[in-house]
Amino acid sequence: MRPSIGIPVELAHRRNAVFRPRDLADVYAHPRAEVARLAKAGAVRRIATGYYALVPRHRLGDRTWSPDLAAAALGIGQADYGVEPVALMGASAARIHGAIPRALAAAVVAVPKQRPTLHTDRGKIVFVTRTVGALDIERTRTELGEGWLTTIEQTILDLAHRPTLGGIAQEDAHEAIRALAGRVDWTLTEQLAAMSHQPAAFKLALAVAGRVPRA
Repeated sequence: MRPSIGIPVELAHRRNAVFRPRDLADVYAHPRAEVARLAKAGAVRRIATGYYALVPRHRLGDRTWSPDLAAAALGIGQADYGVEPVALMGASAARIHGAIPRALAAAVVAVPKQRPTLHTDRGKIVFVTRTVGALDIERTRTELGEGWLTTIEQTILDLAHRPTLGGIAQEDAHEAIRALAGRVDWTLTEQLAAMSHQPAAFKLALAVAGRVPRA
């Protein structure tokens, strides 16, 4: 990293590149002022009220850089709750799995506590109260760090259960289900539906995928 910017080692090597000024209280005597300095230098980017992201090494000093919305959502969730109880889900997971080609105006992330939608400079973040340990998840890497993402099976079930979550159209959710259908383990999806008491969502997912007639 460019030494002239003066990024502290503790910030440069964070697992999660999203942080709050108070997270740097052990590094700086006046963290808000120092974060403002780093933002002015193009080393960090404000992504929402109270949240900043460390700019990637190859984009240092570039004030046009802004993180992907899903990456920001995962990072903000982790900043508040830690890595383990947070996961991208719904339309955000479908996009990462390659089922939604276009950029989305909202990101959906599972967190352990209820909280209102957060607006960022890239779009809104919708927080869904879920116990991530009860979901079928896998690791994912974003430009801001690593974290959890719902599997294709869990994602299909979530899209069928709440298709418009995050502001996408129902048909877009159904198109994502069809795009993922050839890669899904339907037996596992049925098991997940049984464990979460969502048999109707499973039947709908099958119907949308063209596996059985819609009941």
